[in-house]
Amino acid sequence: MGAQLRVYKQKISSAQTTKKITKAMELIAASRIQKAMARVKASTPFARAVTRAVSAVATHSNVDHPLTREPERITRSAVVIFSSDRGLAGAFNSQILREGLEVAELLREQGKEPVFYLVGRKAVGYFQFRGIASAAEWTGDTDTPSFHTAEEISHTLLDAFSRGGEGGGVDEITLVYNRFVSMMTQSPENVRLLPLEIAEADDSEAGSTVYPLYEFEPDAETVLDAILPVYIQSRVFNALLQSSAAKQAATQKAMKSASDNADKLITDYTRLRNNARQAEITQQIAEIVGGADALASS
Repeated sequence: MGAQLRVYKQKISSAQTTKKITKAMELIAASRIQKAMARVKASTPFARAVTRAVSAVATHSNVDHPLTREPERITRSAVVIFSSDRGLAGAFNSQILREGLEVAELLREQGKEPVFYLVGRKAVGYFQFRGIASAAEWTGDTDTPSFHTAEEISHTLLDAFSRGGEGGGVDEITLVYNRFVSMMTQSPENVRLLPLEIAEADDSEAGSTVYPLYEFEPDAETVLDAILPVYIQSRVFNALLQSSAAKQAATQKAMKSASDNADKLITDYTRLRNNARQAEITQQIAEIVGGADALASS
């Protein structure tokens, strides 16, 4: 019985230690997520403004630009998967990896060959463990992404896109990342980055909106050459920031759940320890009474 009490005491101590660790990690994630949300909020207006500018040039000009031209036949498609460098974030990495593989399977069904570009150690480790090849990898900069990393990713993707599928590159680019919706919700997103898709306004919007006249200097093609790389960099950087904020929120939620589970374990083990102690005391009393009765009868 004494050994059982020691086991429960060790389990309670272990659960208390785990709770201290998970609580600290929860507080760290809570402090980091505010900075991550601020960076997302600061980058979103610029990304939207650049997207509107690219859409304006592509819509109001007749330039046949490689980055906006739909290929006659798409043979290779880049799938850029944004994961994290660290775990302990619940289903954050598993759901984005599953989304990336589902996108790849859909591309195969369409007769396209997926080419993987991986961001984050979790994605790299997952693909290496399963023997799946990747074209490029970026690690070590997912918690607090820098614009330099976004530039590297953008240059690599643009170089592959400029070579085309027949030249060993890719014909289209899809970004797969977790979008930060709220503290409790992180939504997997897949967005086709290139070729640029221009959405046409419907008749009701066209009738109620007056669009400005555009003049491009020196010409529309030069403007597109200058603005499209900026557009790619801003979209990739925004995806990095969205993924970072979503990861911190997922970590906070996972560590909060782990702390609550540790509390429940401590409560359960404390009750079991008290029951075992009560049973031991009852047994000792019974032994003493039994011994006294035996002496009295002798």
